[in-house]
Amino acid sequence: MNAFTLSLNASYPTPTTPSFHKTMKHTPEQVVELFNDLFIPTYNTELVCCEEEPIYRPADDEHPHHRIIFAHGFFASALHEISHWCVAGKERRLLEDFGYWYKPDGRTADQQAEFEKVEVKPQALEWIFSQSANFQFHFSADNLNGEAGISESFKQAVWQQVQTYLDNGLPERVRMWSDALIEAYRPGRALSTEEFSLNQVR
Repeated sequence: MNAFTLSLNASYPTPTTPSFHKTMKHTPEQVVELFNDLFIPTYNTELVCCEEEPIYRPADDEHPHHRIIFAHGFFASALHEISHWCVAGKERRLLEDFGYWYKPDGRTADQQAEFEKVEVKPQALEWIFSQSANFQFHFSADNLNGEAGISESFKQAVWQQVQTYLDNGLPERVRMWSDALIEAYRPGRALSTEEFSLNQVR
């Protein structure tokens, strides 16, 4: 397969911190700074750390920016919640948690199957963002107290969605965020389809 090269010459903001490439680590402070520098001026959206549970809250009278809130300061949580934001359309981004009802941990096998259907695109994007940030990706069943874990069919569906995204071109916000992560964490190393392998993730 051909390498998929992301555009680094688009007209959106890019990080300007001195010695940016040398100092970037997978910390909540740096992922917040990187995201907010890019998306507050372009999409009026800020990344916020930290609450017990992740949630998306649209702007209101007390908060001028839409807020993607990730849990416990985990880098992976930030990437996952950003992935959900990238999937949500314009109207859903005006609703708390994008207007979706969330079935909590403890799902049955049937409920987990429904969960997997809506998690394919977000986890495919999280994988792309993880690779862009030179960070290990892990599949998530988000069902520690339930009877079902991660299915092999789900893993395969996520992998296939990654290939589809890379082959067809990334949506604008996805491309912007992936470009920023690459510039920060692996400059000069564009993503390629070959680096996404089910043998390298759990």
